[in-house]
Amino acid sequence: MRGGAQSQLMRCSDGELYVVKFTNNPQHLRVLANEMFASLLARHLGLAVAEGVIVTVDASLVRASEMTIQLQRTTIPCQSGLQFGSLHVESARGAVFDYFPTNLLDQVRNRQQFWGMLAFDKWTCNADMRQAAFWKVSRKRLYNATFIDQGYCFNGGDWLLKDNVQRGIYAHNEVYTDVRNWESFEPWLSGIESMEKGVVQCLAGAIPLGWRGDDKRALKCLALLLHERRNEVRGAINSFRLSTRRPFPNWEGDEVISRDGSAG
Repeated sequence: MRGGAQSQLMRCSDGELYVVKFTNNPQHLRVLANEMFASLLARHLGLAVAEGVIVTVDASLVRASEMTIQLQRTTIPCQSGLQFGSLHVESARGAVFDYFPTNLLDQVRNRQQFWGMLAFDKWTCNADMRQAAFWKVSRKRLYNATFIDQGYCFNGGDWLLKDNVQRGIYAHNEVYTDVRNWESFEPWLSGIESMEKGVVQCLAGAIPLGWRGDDKRALKCLALLLHERRNEVRGAINSFRLSTRRPFPNWEGDEVISRDGSAG
């Protein structure tokens, strides 16, 4: 598959296709933890994120399929064991596109989900641009968006929650044209702000130990930092709103939000 993680498209024992990222991918081991943690959080909030699962890959399959990862100066086999799998949108749908013309965005049924994903990506400090796959069932006119690739949430392998104003956003402003005020980000924004610490910790606990790296306490620290950050999301969105990109041309709200997310 395309992308820096050099994923493999695999049909698993349930008959479905999954995009599988391996623990020895060229990006970072924690990319797998990020994918699982972020997908669980997003789906808990009701966002249209591709389902993430744990995929067991046998060493015999790696050898027989000659699955490899290309590094700078060498090629190595994909690692066997527990890997991360993201349900491939095409496995259950008809036509699927990873690029969608901006003049056809009015044909995307769940376009408002981009607004929820903006809040989510600002909460989780996604250091990548927001990616989506667009699909529709045969003979249907309207498309749906499913959000994919959460590997660089939490600033990738660093697990530091530092926001970059121009990251964690979709490439085209057109998806944000109808954002009017803070109500446009509901119910997702309130869902983030009201999420209990126990929920965040429970979802983090679903990540295999082997995906966490040498510091086994780092994930617990990340979960606590993420819970503390939930009240900073409005400030991060506001910084993006006031940026040179000017993403919300039809904004009607006049409430000023400070950097820490408090109203003034």
